[in-house]
Amino acid sequence: MNITKENIDALNAVVKVEIVAEDYQAKVTELLTDYRKKADIPGFRKGQVPMGMIKKQYGKSIMIDEVNKLLQDSLNKYLAEEKLDILGNPIPRVKENFNWDAETFSFEFELGLAPEFDVDLKSKKKVTEYTIVATEDLIDEEVKNIQSRYGKMSSLDEATAHCNVTGTFVNEEKEINKKSTFLVKDLKVKKNETKLIGAKVGDVIELETKQLFEDDHKLETILGVSHDVIHDLDITVSFTVEEITKTAPADLDKELFDKLFSDGSVNSTTELRVKIKEDAEKQFQQQGDQQLLNAITEYLVENTKFDLPSEFLQKWLATAGEKELSAEDAAAEYTKSEKGLRYQLIEGKIMKDNDIKLDYKELIDYAKGFIRTQMAQFGNMNPEEKELDEIAGKILQNQEEAQKLQSQLISQKLLAFYKENMNFKTKEVSYEDFVKEVYK
Repeated sequence: MNITKENIDALNAVVKVEIVAEDYQAKVTELLTDYRKKADIPGFRKGQVPMGMIKKQYGKSIMIDEVNKLLQDSLNKYLAEEKLDILGNPIPRVKENFNWDAETFSFEFELGLAPEFDVDLKSKKKVTEYTIVATEDLIDEEVKNIQSRYGKMSSLDEATAHCNVTGTFVNEEKEINKKSTFLVKDLKVKKNETKLIGAKVGDVIELETKQLFEDDHKLETILGVSHDVIHDLDITVSFTVEEITKTAPADLDKELFDKLFSDGSVNSTTELRVKIKEDAEKQFQQQGDQQLLNAITEYLVENTKFDLPSEFLQKWLATAGEKELSAEDAAAEYTKSEKGLRYQLIEGKIMKDNDIKLDYKELIDYAKGFIRTQMAQFGNMNPEEKELDEIAGKILQNQEEAQKLQSQLISQKLLAFYKENMNFKTKEVSYEDFVKEVYK
């Protein structure tokens, strides 16, 4: 067997594999001999079928299977030994005059090679890192929300501007069917508020989602839709009134503080406000980190220049899926996926050059931390390590779940690396201003 590589250019190559009879004949003979022992053919005793007949009936198909196995194994071994960094998979070249009756077989494969490039993390153009602070107005609003949630509730016959309304929002096209509770006064447009004031249990009201609430993000919780679509959501939903209540605000006293924090860590309104600020800014930090990672990704893709074997990748995409794509569809798919591929290459180089790795123990510990947080939400504050190990093991047996957790952990490691090695333009903003700037 002979394998050679011919470089077409820096991003494309062709691998040629020549297989001669000596490479596969012994294995084919072994398989035919074994098949002869087991063959059950009328007119012959088992194991006594003439080898000539076995070769005539099965020799060619067995030979073709063996050559294909040998070809695939040898190609994979060659790519590994030569340490070729390829994109996609090798594409076999079709030969019109190929003949399975020949003594020597010649195969060719097109390769798309990963580009060589450098990543500059110290560019003069800086990414903005937001520090999101909880304003006094936000804390005031959360204190009111707490008083409302723990206040004394009573039923009303019809809705007023200051009552709570519970009901189900429905829109079949967007698959919305969500039961939620909200304050009538939180509605943004006056005509929506007017529709609800005076409504009774059982009434069905048509509402427009565009500018339905003062805070667009409230729709995420109210309708159960994702953040990605919330700002452009402009549909009609039907709302069936199921309950109308009013709430007398709870007193800000020791009884309320102990309900909120059973460990006795809050004993005054001042301490409550400090706690609200701390908790809110922890959540804001998570959103800020995600936005920063997104901004860094955009920055690196935009500022790290290299060519890709685009023609090869389009050809590969055309045949990579279950259904073959036309040249036009493959080109469209390439355009759609090119940005992600570029960042994947950049991310891989950063991790390789800076020895950023992920081992199984880290993944187990990360999964256990995720499970511990989930269990705490249901009141289990001190789960046993054995229980956590068992649950983590089961989760990581699910390939999809394991891949998701691995991706999250790698993102955390990369963000920590970026924070240490990149220069950012820092900006302190309120959550409201953060949303306006980032999602405008």
